[in-house]
Amino acid sequence: MNVTLPPDYKPSAKEDFMNPLMLAYFRQKLLDWKNELLRESNDTLEHLQEGGILEPDIADRASIETDRALELRTRDRARKLIAKIDEALERIADGSYGFCEDTHEPISIPRLEARPIATLSIDAQERHERMEKTHRDD
Repeated sequence: MNVTLPPDYKPSAKEDFMNPLMLAYFRQKLLDWKNELLRESNDTLEHLQEGGILEPDIADRASIETDRALELRTRDRARKLIAKIDEALERIADGSYGFCEDTHEPISIPRLEARPIATLSIDAQERHERMEKTHRDD
């Protein structure tokens, strides 16, 4: 996909849905997001490798351990998000990106702008969440 994105391009409902320019836009948005997450993950890893806990005060050690546990949870969340970004990039490659997995209808551009890894339209997502809630309450 060798499409040059104009610097001020924003997808709109007035153009053909998931045309090559729109696909290139979302592909770049996903790649930028992934690179940002990888950079943050590397920073976290470097921070965690800075050495052991040498604080003599037990409260300071506990605080440092809590911070490290939070960083590890954040890193795990980022890893899962990167996997979802990779799945979205695969959908761009196979031509299914931007279409709801349930209804096969286009997902709105504002939804994709806000959550470019979305696989469901707003309506399908709400139905899915209602069904989850119903089954959880059983």
